[in-house]
Amino acid sequence: LLVESGGALVQGGGSLKLTCAAPRSIFSDFSTYDMAWYRQAPEKQRELVASISNSRSTDYADSVKGRFTISRDNAKKKMYLQMNNLQPEDTAVYYCTSYTPSRGRSWGQGTQVTVSS
Repeated sequence: LLVESGGALVQGGGSLKLTCAAPRSIFSDFSTYDMAWYRQAPEKQRELVASISNSRSTDYADSVKGRFTISRDNAKKKMYLQMNNLQPEDTAVYYCTSYTPSRGRSWGQGTQVTVSS
C-alpha cells in the first residue's frame, strides 16, 4: 500500500533522501498514523531506523543519530528520510511502515540503498 522511492547506489559519505508515499484513497487520515522507517540488510533481521508519531515526535536508532532525519508532510501524505554521511553498513532495503491501533501496520515494498566504500 505504501510506496517507497529514492534508493540508489551512493559512495560512502554521500547523501540520499527516501520518500514514502501513502495512497490518498486509503490514507485519507494520514495525519493520524504513526510512521517509521525500517531496514533489512542481507542475512540480518529487520531493524527500526527512525520513527515519527502522529504528533511529530521522533526517535532514531543509535547507529543513525546525527546522520539521518525523519520528517513528514501530512498535506502531501508523504514521509521522508534524509540520510547524510552514509556508510557501507547502511546498505539495506529500506521499508516504510504505518501504524494505528485500529488499523494495524502496513508496509511498503522497500527501496534498495547501497553504499560503496
